[in-house]
Amino acid sequence: MAETDPKRYLKLSGLEPLIITPESNFVNIGERTNVTGSRKFLRLIKEEKYEEALDVARAQVDGGAQIIDINMDEGMLDGVHAMTTFLNLIASEPDIARVPVMIDSSKWEIIEAGLKVTQGKSVVNSISLKEGEENFIHHAKKVKRYGAAVIVMAFDEDGQADTYERRIEICKRSYDVLVDKVGFPPEDIIFDPNIFPVATGMEEHRKNALDFFRATKWIRTNLPYAHVSGGVSNVSFSFRGNDRVREAMHSSFLYHAIQNGMDMGIVNPEMLEIYDEIPKDLLEHVEDVLLDRRDDATERLLTFAENVKGDVKATEKQAQEWRSLPIQERLTHALVRGIDEFIELDIEEARLQASKPIEVIEINLMTGMNVVGDLFGSGKMFLPQVVKSARVMKKAVAYLLPFIEEGKGKGSSAGKVLMATVKGDVHDIGKNIVAVVLGCNNFEIIDLGVMVPPERIIEVAVKEQVDIIGLSGLITPSLDEMVYLAKEMDKLNISIPIMIGGATTSRAHTAVKIAPQYRETVVHVNDASRAVTVAGNLLNSNTKLEYSKTVRAEYDELREGYLNRSRDKNFLNIEDARKNKLQLDWEEFTPFQPNFIGTQTIYPEPKELIDFIDWTPFFQTWDLHGKFPAILDDEVVGEQAKILFADAQKMLKDIIAENWLEAKGIYGIYPAAQVNDDDIELYNEDGSKKVTFLTLRQQSQKTKGAPNIALSDFIAPKDRGKTDYMGAFCVTTGFGVDEKAAEFEKAHDDYNSIMVKALADRMAEAFAEFLHLKIRKEIWGYASDEALGNDALIKEQYEGIRPAPGYPACPDHLEKNTIWQLLDVDKQIGVTLTESLAMWPASSVSGYYFANPQSKYFGLGKIKEDQVIDYAKRRSIPTDTAKKWLNPNIAD
Repeated sequence: MAETDPKRYLKLSGLEPLIITPESNFVNIGERTNVTGSRKFLRLIKEEKYEEALDVARAQVDGGAQIIDINMDEGMLDGVHAMTTFLNLIASEPDIARVPVMIDSSKWEIIEAGLKVTQGKSVVNSISLKEGEENFIHHAKKVKRYGAAVIVMAFDEDGQADTYERRIEICKRSYDVLVDKVGFPPEDIIFDPNIFPVATGMEEHRKNALDFFRATKWIRTNLPYAHVSGGVSNVSFSFRGNDRVREAMHSSFLYHAIQNGMDMGIVNPEMLEIYDEIPKDLLEHVEDVLLDRRDDATERLLTFAENVKGDVKATEKQAQEWRSLPIQERLTHALVRGIDEFIELDIEEARLQASKPIEVIEINLMTGMNVVGDLFGSGKMFLPQVVKSARVMKKAVAYLLPFIEEGKGKGSSAGKVLMATVKGDVHDIGKNIVAVVLGCNNFEIIDLGVMVPPERIIEVAVKEQVDIIGLSGLITPSLDEMVYLAKEMDKLNISIPIMIGGATTSRAHTAVKIAPQYRETVVHVNDASRAVTVAGNLLNSNTKLEYSKTVRAEYDELREGYLNRSRDKNFLNIEDARKNKLQLDWEEFTPFQPNFIGTQTIYPEPKELIDFIDWTPFFQTWDLHGKFPAILDDEVVGEQAKILFADAQKMLKDIIAENWLEAKGIYGIYPAAQVNDDDIELYNEDGSKKVTFLTLRQQSQKTKGAPNIALSDFIAPKDRGKTDYMGAFCVTTGFGVDEKAAEFEKAHDDYNSIMVKALADRMAEAFAEFLHLKIRKEIWGYASDEALGNDALIKEQYEGIRPAPGYPACPDHLEKNTIWQLLDVDKQIGVTLTESLAMWPASSVSGYYFANPQSKYFGLGKIKEDQVIDYAKRRSIPTDTAKKWLNPNIAD
């Protein structure tokens, strides 16, 4: 089989799959849920504060860890109990459980305890030949039986491998035993060839890093489909206390290790420097040690390290030295750095030197943009920088256009891509970012905007003879629009590849629902950084056929596995789920009577909302991952995050000073009662029924004592004779956004066009937080003495909840119609619903208010068809219509 055979990819999973392909970037393993590596985590586990320990795991996933390493090896711990308890708790937290788990222990009984309870496909860390071949085979067979992948340490009966020869000898022997005697899938084998410290002063340690690189390359070349991992921080052990040197060593080591085939590992992103930004003199000294280039390398680095202090900042004079470079280097520098101050001056100079103006685009500008693409693809540039590069590129092209004579065309391109947000959906930030990134890589973009009907997409695609169609969607109904479009294109015998992206889309949905409807290739694209590679593979005549076959084979396998899964396992029917509903003590509970009953509008000044902004999702919009404010000091993305944050603060001042946006909101609070288990009726003050909200109930089999929750459980049942209350709201900061974004786009400024939309989204969420605080403390008043800071609000530490239709607890967007009916939203504040129930303007938030102190956020998860049928009857709609809206949550 070829190395690109999808059947031989390493496939791991939590609730979501993680598939390691030859195109995958380095897989980062989070290490903070390890009692040997984190004092905080050890303390929480010892004190059995498991809920707080879960926050450590959650922070790793939020910070970008693709696998989380869990280790409970500590002398005073019951490791089996701790591992079992923690993994069971993770299983009930979808935001953590979505990533695979690495069960890490030196004790087999702890590993096996973890294997018994972990969900998905995990990784065992580790087994080895240390205790002999018989024991090794026994453990490997157990791991295989549990369906896990395994890390194999380069360790045998004679000890750890500490030379190149010993590393390859042990890894080869281990591989042969696993593959030939155990029948272990070779793609599920991950070798750890031992990362040892360098620069220790001991002669035998000189080649520790170099031997790791060589062994890694040998493994990837000679042991088919196997992978290589390791703990990078070990290499810099000799320089504890000198973070500057350690960061440089980690980055350089990782750079060379990845070049040689290391594809995953435990890396602390806070202890990494950007490889290309390591000062050249420091890098030279570090690499002399890592690559063993000099006999005195250790002594030189030790001496040099004494003088390495703080950050080396270029002087203003040095910063402007690039202006004296040749024209091509100046243009490349301007594009890479996103500097547009001198672009027209430099473009004019280039135009005068060129035989025709189009050559400036085809030669000078594309040379620079190729550098941008290479740096972004290799992880040396980040998304905000690329968008700034695009701004420079657009301004340069705009200057040149009048000089390009009609009929000579716009030059060659890498391909023509049509981009559209599908019918009924108004969200376009992600689509715009992908369009910018593709444009930076010489793709010609035709952007049809938002709410684009399928016939329009097909018409333009055919007329313009596009090479790829890119479809985007944020809300659940967009998924059906994509399926419909694929069917229509297939009927018309159109053969244009489709790229799928957006928050609600997934690889699984693409494989199961969209791909079977279309004979041409359909590919799900996770983020902007992958779009260029995917588009390139789809259009490259040398790779297109093989790539398309590979994608189709992957999706066929994924679809087959999905369709053949045991559908009814671990699910209750709806009646049994209702019998296991959340039972609150209504006899002892007295609902808090609101200070206000009815509906009211609110128009805060935008400046009142700024303190309520949650900045973490803002950085995620720009593909910078990490929690605010720690992200500003992150050693990998911190510098770019600071620049982005400064730009955001500057624009916020303009938004406030120049009244770019208008904030409008409406809320209502009414008497309410739970009826028929899953419904909530709201009443006028005279007792007449106003509206009925329908809720959905969890149907997955719960552990003993855990209820199957619905939102209705938080409202007192009507037959208890107590008057309870419920609220709803809609807020927006979106009026004025599209007009301002259009101004920036007209000035060829995608960066600020995306920025204003991203900030409007953050301000809408801040408005929702601002209003909820007023509801709790003043308007409803059930938490009048609350005193929480913004961090606590972001962590949802307040009493009561404000879930929203379309989100985990209530995924049905149809409930928005009921909110609009209750509050008369469109007439009162002008926010409307599209036919797919997306809110317009896009920077809007709507939802419910529950005040019960026992109310909490939860995920509905998968539900069975019997609840869908019941739900359709309650809503008086056809079952097929209900299926359309609930499709992603249906288990059958």
